[in-house]
Amino acid sequence: MNRRELMFLLGGAMAAPRALGAQQKAMPVIGFLSSTSAESSALRVAAFRQGLSETGYIEGQNVAIDYRWAEGRYDRLSALAGDLIGRKVDAIAAIGTLSTQAAKSATSTIPIVFLVSDPVASGLVASLARPGGNLTGFSILSGELTLKRLELLSELVPQAGVIAVLVNSNNPGAGRYMQDMQEAARSKGLELHVVKAGTESEIEAAFTSLAQLHAGALFIGPDPFFISRRDQLAALALRHAVPAIYESRESVAAGGLISYGTNLTAVNRQVGIYVGRILKGTKPADLPVQQPTTFELVVNLNTAKALGLMVPPSILARADEVIE
Repeated sequence: MNRRELMFLLGGAMAAPRALGAQQKAMPVIGFLSSTSAESSALRVAAFRQGLSETGYIEGQNVAIDYRWAEGRYDRLSALAGDLIGRKVDAIAAIGTLSTQAAKSATSTIPIVFLVSDPVASGLVASLARPGGNLTGFSILSGELTLKRLELLSELVPQAGVIAVLVNSNNPGAGRYMQDMQEAARSKGLELHVVKAGTESEIEAAFTSLAQLHAGALFIGPDPFFISRRDQLAALALRHAVPAIYESRESVAAGGLISYGTNLTAVNRQVGIYVGRILKGTKPADLPVQQPTTFELVVNLNTAKALGLMVPPSILARADEVIE
């Protein structure tokens, strides 16, 4: 073997690892942006991972997830979204309207899969069937279910002519939501009083004010912060002996009285499936925004008993789950 042949073989051997490395695709990274906390979202994150796994992606094996939690401080979302963009994630799962708006403002190219109340009214997509752009996801219809929740609360506590509604003062979308609430209350002939809370201590103060308002029942507004404070809300409702209705089953499992809404755990699984499909090459614009077709009614009879409240058979007959 002459010197030229030897150099050719050595050069090929040295180049082979570099070529192999170039062929190996880096593990994709998903950005997970939420306005709540890791602790309060544990079940939903597990469902999200389950959806991912159904498309062939297992966290830590062939995909990485970079989590960002605002922990109820909505003013942090823009910076958190920007941080994910700086990490050059391959896709973003944005949980909540404010999280999605922050992500949308941060990028027009990285795919975003959202879970929000009303994506069209929020200006996130042009339409449900043809979202366009780099966003798609799931609507949970929180606003549309307002009237139904008020009807359930009136049926459960028919003597309550005055109902208080708890609203997060830090949520920019609270104003529009309150308009829907007032219209729904007027249609039912109910008197509605708004109490605001954006921190743990303000929640305590809000419950203290219920007696002064002569509120016979409480409507917990659909807000990520309230879901993260579900244990505190359930305990205060019991302490102040006020029947309260919530958005999600998680609040009733924590000791709340009744909830009506979308199964948020199931929807988070669907978000994971959409993200997995996008990682495999599907464009967000080709995935229509989906809306729930079924809703769950959950009642906690232990809480009803503690409140001295008899749950009407008409509600129990329609309940998807009764906690005893």
